[in-house]
Amino acid sequence: MSDISDIGIAVVGCGYWGKNLVRNFAELGALRAVVDADPATANEMGTRFQVPVMSLDEAIASDAIDAIATASPAAVHHDIAVRAMESGKSVFVEKPIALSLSDGEAMQAAAARTGKILMVGHLLQYHPAYRKLRDLVEEGAIGRLKYVYSNRLSMGKLRTEEDVVWSFAPHDISMILGLVEGEAPSDVAAHSAGIVSDGLADSAHLHLTFASGLKAHVFTSWLHPMKEHRFVAIGETGCLVFDDTKPWAEKLVSTGYRVADGPALEKGAVTAIPVEEAEPLKEECAHFLHAVAAGIAPRTDAHEALAVLRVLKQADKALGKEVEA
Repeated sequence: MSDISDIGIAVVGCGYWGKNLVRNFAELGALRAVVDADPATANEMGTRFQVPVMSLDEAIASDAIDAIATASPAAVHHDIAVRAMESGKSVFVEKPIALSLSDGEAMQAAAARTGKILMVGHLLQYHPAYRKLRDLVEEGAIGRLKYVYSNRLSMGKLRTEEDVVWSFAPHDISMILGLVEGEAPSDVAAHSAGIVSDGLADSAHLHLTFASGLKAHVFTSWLHPMKEHRFVAIGETGCLVFDDTKPWAEKLVSTGYRVADGPALEKGAVTAIPVEEAEPLKEECAHFLHAVAAGIAPRTDAHEALAVLRVLKQADKALGKEVEA
């Protein structure tokens, strides 16, 4: 296959987030079918995008379907993905890859065994502003990286099947790990609070320490009155700020600084860094299609996704949760 629109995609789970996958794969010319446990949702998506409604079994068996993309709950990712790959389909699953390391590792093994593509939806790895930030860090634009922090805060939808760490933090953990060239944190500390959700954390702080000396923290909350999606990388000579709530012309800025007499920090000029405007989800979906077409590992493959999952498990342990292997 040379053209991504030659690849047939069935989207499994077309609700809250899955409908966005349906739209993007349709706009890329690859949508061939929709699958959803709710007939009304499935029929609405099928009618809107003029594709057939299938059962999961039908989609996996169909010769018109080359890959499955699923936004189903993480608890069923393993079963859907392994079945699909063993039937010759490549698979895209939304984050996290799975709820247990054993399931995630089994999915990775199935991809290796079958030779099919397995990609996980760590969306912000495909955001043009983050990609530019990562390139600048790799080029040494702010000197040696010393500290990274991320605030992912909003007031809105409460989840019942996962806490704020598992819902929000995978994006930020993925971005942090993307800056450290495969280095895993040597220590993960975490604190959380359940304010309105019964038995679930609504707000949490994660603190990551790396053997290289890098320190990072992630603050997540769905009880925050002001929406904030800010990722900051601080180096020896400057800072890069990716603020996804800003207009495109202001999403990525750099700031220099120096230690002055006093001692004191002297802030330099704030400079906007141009980035190409593009919908991150469309970039992510296109990346998956290109990976399937070319038979090459995607940026957020099972190896990358398992690294994120291990940090989530370390955070759970730090929070005193019983950790499933």
